Amino acid sequence: MRVKQLLALLGIAVFVAACGPDTKTDPNADAATRLGRPDPRGSWSDFTNPGRNGYGDRVFFDLDQHDVRADQEATVRAWAEWLKAHPGASFTVEGHADERGTREYNLGLGARRATSVKNMLVSLGIEAGRVRTISYGKERPAEAGSTEEAWGKNRRGVAVPAGSGA
Repeated sequence: MRVKQLLALLGIAVFVAACGPDTKTDPNADAATRLGRPDPRGSWSDFTNPGRNGYGDRVFFDLDQHDVRADQEATVRAWAEWLKAHPGASFTVEGHADERGTREYNLGLGARRATSVKNMLVSLGIEAGRVRTISYGKERPAEAGSTEEAWGKNRRGVAVPAGSGA
């Protein structure tokens, strides 16, 4: 009698387990995708859409600095993953500066910022020929104004994709 009850319970357990939800994980999905982050195999606009937990298409710099800040490195790493998932795509990295300083100084600073982002992408395995750089200095502000907030938004590098996958 005891064996029959045990077998009946075991049969019910197997049946319930078989009726449960399918929890298969895509073996090609990386950990970031499984954690709800954007899939680098998708389009650039989906990947960088902040409303979809995207990484964004820009990184920000400190005053008079051109090195990628530690808190911005994850974004550049994500761009590299996107480029790896889209071998036909390439980037132009735009370097920008805030309004302070001369036009010439800010064009140079913007160029160094764009080059810094490019160098990080190359160090992450992206071919140098897939990443162009251009500097706009202070000529194309993201936000008008002479406040710390506006200046902070204008000290940036922006990734603009080209080619297939964008």
